[in-house]
Amino acid sequence: MPLRVLVLDDYQDVAKTMAPWGQLSDLEPQLDVRTTHLDDAALRGALADADVLVAMRERTPVPRDVLAAAPRLKLLVTTGMRNASIDLEACRDRGIEVRGTAGLRTSTAELTWGLIIALARDMCGEEQALRAGRWQSRSGRLGLELGGARLGVIGLGRLGEKVARVGLAFDMDVVAWSTNLTAERAAEVGVRAVSKEELLTSSDFVSLHLVLSARSKGVIGAAELAMMKPTSYLVNTSRGPLIDQDALVSALRRGQIAGAGLDVYDEEPLRPGHPLLGAPNTVLTPHIGYVTRATYEVWWRHVVEDIRAWADTTRTGAAPSPLRVL
Repeated sequence: MPLRVLVLDDYQDVAKTMAPWGQLSDLEPQLDVRTTHLDDAALRGALADADVLVAMRERTPVPRDVLAAAPRLKLLVTTGMRNASIDLEACRDRGIEVRGTAGLRTSTAELTWGLIIALARDMCGEEQALRAGRWQSRSGRLGLELGGARLGVIGLGRLGEKVARVGLAFDMDVVAWSTNLTAERAAEVGVRAVSKEELLTSSDFVSLHLVLSARSKGVIGAAELAMMKPTSYLVNTSRGPLIDQDALVSALRRGQIAGAGLDVYDEEPLRPGHPLLGAPNTVLTPHIGYVTRATYEVWWRHVVEDIRAWADTTRTGAAPSPLRVL
């Protein structure tokens, strides 16, 4: 009987060509690849006959009530090894195995620096002015040199460390804070651990690199934005809910901070007319921190490997391999 595989949110339309589906030929996979985001009703309909669900990061929530509409579903594969949008407990209750793929490379850290530089030199505004026939005409918006400026890194994990090290290469003064950050850990990276208040009040750029949790949600709210200098910039390539979005829009409109560079949002995809789309002094990208060929090549290969491993253990009755099981 053919294996029915539903692939969600393949925005770049690459799943059919980048994944080595031929390795599953004996399973006769029938691919249902969706290149646009499905609303709740469409998702339930698509899941009705699916044996395997492939989720791209956290683009589509998969809560318990949605899983209830998938009576055949036995395997869920998510790209990456962490997906807060999947109800893992509900999957366990329904006997659905959940697997992931290898982690990211350096792509999100690289995009962080693209946003920082774009903000510092007003690259989007200058590019638009140039296309409109104006040359160096952005009055009152002179570029900011990174050398000598202070970078505040919130979260000094794997990605935060990469961002911090690039800041040091730009001769920036780099400081860091997170709830459990020690002075020793910061020193290993070559930066200085400071309090949250000192980081916010003194940094020219603040960049977020935290895992989203109940504790970290809203780590930047109205009070934190009020601490920042009116000449400072906020960058978020981690998760949208780390920032109180309404407070950020208000701060941008009032000129409370100089601008923001965002790759992640509370609501994805952003709907037309979303307040952030009209907020001034922003550089906005559509959650592409991980969207690179190198990352996708690893992810799609591992998606097929995960399906293969699940099918083999199901066929033999053996215990599932712990490799990449969430």
